[in-house]
Amino acid sequence: MDLSYPIGRFSWEGPNTPAQRMHFINEIAATPGHLRNAVAGLSAEQIETPYRPGGWTVRQVVHHIPDSHLNSYTRFKFALTEEHPMIKSYDEGLWAELEDTRSTPIDVSLALLDALHQRWTTLLRSLAPEEYQRTFQHPQIGAVSLDKNLALYAWHGAHHVGHITSLRERMGWK
Repeated sequence: MDLSYPIGRFSWEGPNTPAQRMHFINEIAATPGHLRNAVAGLSAEQIETPYRPGGWTVRQVVHHIPDSHLNSYTRFKFALTEEHPMIKSYDEGLWAELEDTRSTPIDVSLALLDALHQRWTTLLRSLAPEEYQRTFQHPQIGAVSLDKNLALYAWHGAHHVGHITSLRERMGWK
């Protein structure tokens, strides 16, 4: 198993069908609960364990998810209210080293993710199919449709939850 990609790399065959969109929205809605289950019962020492050699700690992974998903939620809103906006990228590795990521209890990010995903999925469920064709311009990637971003973030949550659950399995943590 590739410890960096426990569920495999992201791939997209889009555009999404209505059924695929609903599946991806449901995956995004379920991410906070999946993450809570993945970290349930972990000790302070386990939370400070990297999910792979040279990788982020469980704490950093937990804080990264709402950081990333907040950015994605904002990108959706920009794309829905502006014509092909240029979005700002960020250095997730540097964000993972900031003090709020290194020392904030994970419950804070779990609560943030709950609230964020409630708002985000409300927005996602309200969109007409043609709105998913709207795009934003990513400085490194180029044009990204909301359809593709939806699929990416359904994968992204599962990807990082997979980091934690595969670590638990390898370490025998119940």
